[in-house]
Amino acid sequence: MTVVSDGSGTWTALRDDEVVGRLRTLVRPDRRRFLLIRDDTGMAYGPLLDAALPMLGGDVRVEVDEDADEVRTVLADRGFRVDRREHRYVIPTDRVVASGLPAGFDVVSAADADVDRWRELDDALRQDVPGTAGWRNDPAEFVAREAGDPEFDPATYLLAVRQGNGEYAGLARVWDRPNMPRLGLIGTLPRYRRQGLAVALIAQVFGVLGQRGRREVCCEVDVANAASNALMGRLRAQRVGGNVELILVS
Repeated sequence: MTVVSDGSGTWTALRDDEVVGRLRTLVRPDRRRFLLIRDDTGMAYGPLLDAALPMLGGDVRVEVDEDADEVRTVLADRGFRVDRREHRYVIPTDRVVASGLPAGFDVVSAADADVDRWRELDDALRQDVPGTAGWRNDPAEFVAREAGDPEFDPATYLLAVRQGNGEYAGLARVWDRPNMPRLGLIGTLPRYRRQGLAVALIAQVFGVLGQRGRREVCCEVDVANAASNALMGRLRAQRVGGNVELILVS
């Protein structure tokens, strides 16, 4: 097996000139660097890591399925250790009971939102999400990354707005994936919690999806996120698996 690099953070594993795996690096707005590895055969993981890791300085992370024991062994042999774990859930769209938005709030689609307030809300909410603390969106890239995503749907990406001062208080973001919509984030600022705002946003988004015949939504929740896991219980979500995030510290 041969591994070649394009010099810009991508490595390709070849066997008899056939591509059997790829690895590329991704640096997120929280400055965490991830290795994204595609290896359908299970044979290229080690060679890809051995080619890429000597070229990478600093900490690197990778996420794998909790049941991928052989892959985790390959990573452990190279010094990776478990840093966090996630539950994977599937949520039915027809079981959310809500009585509408709490008094004093309106809803706006992200497509019609004020970009700076939207971005600042996203920054603030991510500080409470395990694994994304320190996230700071680049103002020049934010809209292109969010609204420019092919899975962006203005009807399922909603922001709650406080009447009077116009403050953006929370959001629900569902990506319109072909196989199953994915709940990317649901959250409210601390001062607006325990008012039913998050469930009201979910109910509105899930209502749109239900009208389209989409019966389920998937999502991931950190095992340590007690509030979000409790919300999954209220939404009657079913756990269908899990992810493990591993880190190699330089």
